[in-house]
Amino acid sequence: MNWNSLLFGIFPYIALTLAVAVTAYRMVYRPFSVSAQSSQLLEQKRLFFGSVAMHWGLVIVLLGHLVALLLPKGLLLWNAVPVRLYLLEITGLALGIWALFGTYLLLARRISVARVRSASTPMDYLVLVVILISALTGVLTAVLYRYGSFWFPAVMTPYLWSILTLQPRPELIRDLPFWTQLHVFNFWLFLAVFPFSRLVHIITVPLGYALRPWQIVIWVRKLAR
Repeated sequence: MNWNSLLFGIFPYIALTLAVAVTAYRMVYRPFSVSAQSSQLLEQKRLFFGSVAMHWGLVIVLLGHLVALLLPKGLLLWNAVPVRLYLLEITGLALGIWALFGTYLLLARRISVARVRSASTPMDYLVLVVILISALTGVLTAVLYRYGSFWFPAVMTPYLWSILTLQPRPELIRDLPFWTQLHVFNFWLFLAVFPFSRLVHIITVPLGYALRPWQIVIWVRKLAR
């Protein structure tokens, strides 16, 4: 067994098992641990801009990856017209940079704001670092190895389906550039870390989370007499 098989053939199943099993355990046996634990009271401005950029940037990019996974031929058909290809690539890169900026802002906030830092856990930092690496390697892949929307359906889509159908083909990743390999491995690492973090609250009631208005947290104080 080599490193390629271990990282891209075996580790994905460890990550998927953790993501499903630990999330289910927390939701059933520790439901009160499934919380965002808002730090809005501690600092609001950077939280707003960082959270909006990171969440929406990542969500839209992930939806794009999902389209490539489910409709690879449709994506190739879309890219057959150069203008549409350029539009898709530029939009994806812009969203990746937006998500990268937001993640950096949230990580810098946790490090630099004393009150937020005192309320943070090691897992908070780990999750943000993993997301930062994912966004950074995604942007580097888009810049250094262009037209990913062409080679993604040819390489990544068969690889991901091989994992999901229990017929792993890690050899498809072996010849990809380093930054792309790191981007793929970091995705599986994120899945492994996800159920242990605060982010797990996102999937508990996904529709309510996506559609609810921005939550406002206020102080309630007694007036001095």
